[in-house]
Amino acid sequence: MNKSLTKADIVETIYSQNLELNRGEVKNIVEDLLALMKKAIKDSNTLLLSGFGKFEAYGKDARKGRNPQTEETITLPSRRVVVFRLSRKFRMELNKGFPQ
Repeated sequence: MNKSLTKADIVETIYSQNLELNRGEVKNIVEDLLALMKKAIKDSNTLLLSGFGKFEAYGKDARKGRNPQTEETITLPSRRVVVFRLSRKFRMELNKGFPQ
């Protein structure tokens, strides 16, 4: 099983490639970038990163659900969810070498 890439891994990778910034400065830049991305998704519901993909937030209506332990019917509240769609370029790059 592959290890997930964490925020700490991103900071460490950028820090090791850049001798001019200290680890704290790199961490602040990564935090600022993530805050900017979150704000864009909250404000406009969309974040487009060319060559990578698109994050989109949308609302889901309330719906009926079921508690699997008690079989009781419940109503799940409405909520907002975020989906990610790969760019065509990245999808082709990701699937290189895989049979179609």
